[in-house]
This record gives sequence, C-alpha cells and structure tokens, in this order.
Amino acid sequence: MRLIAISKLRKAASSYPDISNQIEDFYQTIKTVHWQNLIDVQKTFSTAEVVGNFTVINIKGNKYRLILDINYKKQLIFFKYFLTHSEYSKDR
Repeated sequence: MRLIAISKLRKAASSYPDISNQIEDFYQTIKTVHWQNLIDVQKTFSTAEVVGNFTVINIKGNKYRLILDINYKKQLIFFKYFLTHSEYSKDR
C-alpha cells in the first residue's frame, strides 16, 4: 500500500511527541502490506473499523485515532485526520 500525505500525517501528529514512533511504525508497516478489504486491515491492526466512508485505526492504546480513506483496488491510503480519543469522541 502507498500512503498519500505522510508529511501531513507527521505534521498533524507533531504536537504529540509520544506518538512519533507509532506513526513511523505504522508507515513502515503499511508499505509492506497488500490489503484487499477491511478484514485484511484488521489482521494488521485489530482495532480497525469502518466509520462512514473512512477506516479508523486506534493507536497507542486507544489514545489516538487515525482516520484513513483506503482505495484497495489502487492500493492507496489517503490520510484524512489524526485525532486524540477525546477529539474523536466529540465528532470533530
């Protein structure tokens, strides 16, 4: 898979230094996978779920949410939002 806008993800997460390692681990992981559907995503990230048109992944023990738009056919992941758990809970 290819992640579109890793720079935007890094910038969004830069306010939270405790997450930088997880962001880089996430990026390295997705470069090696070939997901075809949500079940494949859940094999890699068990917390992944579909919410509306996006896939949401909990990271760092449910402290943060990574919201993605995944195009399985083209093998592209579009970064949409990086939110804390409380921001996500407020439907931001």
